Amino acid sequence: MNDLDVNDDEPADHGAHAWPYYVPVRPGPSGFSTVRTFRTPLGERTVAAFTSAERLTAALGPWQRWATLGEDALRALVAPLGVRRLTIDPQLSAPAVRDEPRTAVAA
Repeated sequence: MNDLDVNDDEPADHGAHAWPYYVPVRPGPSGFSTVRTFRTPLGERTVAAFTSAERLTAALGPWQRWATLGEDALRALVAPLGVRRLTIDPQLSAPAVRDEPRTAVAA
């Protein structure tokens, strides 16, 4: 991965990462937003945090809801889920979307 992974059990040193992060969220069952979690290529759960709304939109699309959270608050929200890895500005990838319809292959 070409992003910064932070996997600490201790709260962050507020020198370098004191600003709030843009964090992807989704609607929760009670109507409140909940932080989205992801998986690393090796299957470990992680929470993605972006340093700008533009970076979040570039990675996840313009339809992705987000909230701004400080690092300590973000870690506190995901700690009960067992998520300890924080991935900063990940560049997520997925297969390209095809504009043309797929055609059947003759057997």
